[in-house]
Amino acid sequence: MNYVSTRGYDRKYTSAEAIITGIAPDGGLFVPDSIPAITKDELAEMKNMQFYEISARVLSKYLTDFTEEELIDYTRQAYSEEKWGENPVPLVQLNSYNDREYILELWHGPTCAFKDVALQLLPHLMTASIAKTGINRKICILTATSGDTGKAALEGFKDLPGTEIIVFYPTGGVSEAQKLQMITTTGSNTHVVAVNGCFDDAQTGVKNIFADKDFAKKLDDNGFMLSSANSINWGRLVPQIAYYVYSYVELARTEKIEDGEEINIVVPTGNFGNILAAWFAKQMGIPVRRLICASNRNKVLCDFFSTGTYDRKREFFKTTSPSMDILISSNLERLLFEVTGGDSSAVRTWMKSLSEVGSYSVDSKTLKTLQRNFVGGFADETGVAKTILDVYDRTDNVIDTHTAVGFNIYSRYHQRSNDECKTVFASTASPFKFAPAVMDSLRGSGFSSGRSIENVIEELSAESGLAIPEGIKDLDKKEILHKDVIEKEHMKDEVSTILIG
Repeated sequence: MNYVSTRGYDRKYTSAEAIITGIAPDGGLFVPDSIPAITKDELAEMKNMQFYEISARVLSKYLTDFTEEELIDYTRQAYSEEKWGENPVPLVQLNSYNDREYILELWHGPTCAFKDVALQLLPHLMTASIAKTGINRKICILTATSGDTGKAALEGFKDLPGTEIIVFYPTGGVSEAQKLQMITTTGSNTHVVAVNGCFDDAQTGVKNIFADKDFAKKLDDNGFMLSSANSINWGRLVPQIAYYVYSYVELARTEKIEDGEEINIVVPTGNFGNILAAWFAKQMGIPVRRLICASNRNKVLCDFFSTGTYDRKREFFKTTSPSMDILISSNLERLLFEVTGGDSSAVRTWMKSLSEVGSYSVDSKTLKTLQRNFVGGFADETGVAKTILDVYDRTDNVIDTHTAVGFNIYSRYHQRSNDECKTVFASTASPFKFAPAVMDSLRGSGFSSGRSIENVIEELSAESGLAIPEGIKDLDKKEILHKDVIEKEHMKDEVSTILIG
């Protein structure tokens, strides 16, 4: 299988090349030249597989430079019991009296966020891709984060030979726990830099660096090349497809659904990578009725699925679900390419308009295709807080603020649609990563005010009966190792200073 750019670059890439390169030379994103299928027989076979085996099977259909045996070796290491516990991505029925709602807990990895699923695996794929392509330069992983990707990438690539990793995060745009996780990261090759601005500023800066051919040559002359750990890198996105396949197989294996029965999938969405992975799973043959795209107050996606107009020219809100505080959802570009039958000219026009004017509108045919697959909705902070308390009261499960956005939108969708399909909720982070907002929801607004982050985390543990994850414990006692704060205009200079001096 080869990979092409969403914007029509005239060269095809192997999967190993796409993983190393990260983003196409024309600024487009890599997509497979076809979407492979999963047969009914394979789904039946997967009922006898563990998650790492299912993951390897799904990956083998996209990453054809790799043998399935290689991929099984990588997934076995990436999802080891030592890092994840007995089940890396447990699918939990929320209430024994309700057989409609299931939560896919994606946060049992080292940094307590769903990004771990891909970013514990990506370093294996990256180093293998380097060997397969014969690259002899040092790889710099360059990443912007809205909170979770940064720490997950740092943990994945920390002290990995032949790599440096630079993470840019927005000042004031991540939770205190997320920030402490990143700025206390050890490792000889890790660099964490705060950018004055929002996530979109950091992400745009990273994209501009990737698109700068003169800078790429400068790095090449000094023995470096750039790659990404954001979901703009196909190697970051493809492992996420696997856990949606797994969730369907698990429902069938435990006889919660009949073979071939449709399900809904609810995903809290910012950069659109996680829900796009669910869409790819559907295209592969997983019977999905609706993909529910849940937004917070930065509801650019909700508005897009309603009107067909994507408009980033709007007020930006800092919310209690900061990983979704995004106005430019990069992976939507991949979806537009796919639903238009690979019309790179249209995608190129829309992305140019987004960059230069701040908005674009798709044609009516494209909008109707999108609306057949996706339901959009948004929740404000009041709604999120009420949802956290509601889910706790009726199921005894404590969810984080991002997962709560998904539950909020689904609840309203279910009420108006009477859709009784079994539904999988992607739970994207541990509640401990957002303990102040969660405790304010459970105990009343203002509860966490004046309390230290560690004290609030301990209160949450006592309230919920959940053990504090190792990746969260004693954050305030760790040494702060990364203190740099820069303006967004200086990001390229910062990369140059770190790598070249």
